[in-house]
Parts: sequence; structure tokens; C-alpha cells
Amino acid sequence: MIIGALVGLTANIFGLIIVGFLTGHFSNRGGNLIQVIDAAHNEGFLGKLISLGAVLNLVCFFYFLKQNQDSRAAGVLAATILTAVVTFIIKL
Repeated sequence: MIIGALVGLTANIFGLIIVGFLTGHFSNRGGNLIQVIDAAHNEGFLGKLISLGAVLNLVCFFYFLKQNQDSRAAGVLAATILTAVVTFIIKL
């Protein structure tokens, strides 16, 4: 389960990086990843970026289920729930 949680958190971080790069690339202001995350924090949509980054967890979750590695899939689910809690706290 720990391996699944680590995979889930890593997938979330990579997803955040991908969403950050895409947002920076397609925005009118441009900018790199750090500028996008800073702007997201200042403008109040950092939680949305983190939530979009969690989409990669779906891929990992279903991959582990297909491979009959249920404990790793449970770890990915736990990481996704942790991400949801952190996003909720950021919104407060």
C-alpha cells in the first residue's frame, strides 16, 4: 500500500507539473512553472491546478487494478484522498 501511495503522490506531482506547463504555454501571459504556480496561489486557483494534476492517479489506479495489485491501488486511492483533503484546506 505504501508503494501505491508513493506512486499516487508522484503521479500527482507530475500531473501538476504537466498542467502548470500547459497553463503557462497556453495563457496570454506566458511564463514558466514557478510563475504559473505563484500566479495560481495569488489568484486563488492553486487547488484547481492540484486537482487537475490528480487525474494521472486514475491511470495508476486502474493500471494496478488490472494487474491485480489491489493493495497498491488502495495506496493510490489513499493518495488521491489526501490530495482532496489538501485541496479542501487550501480552499478554506
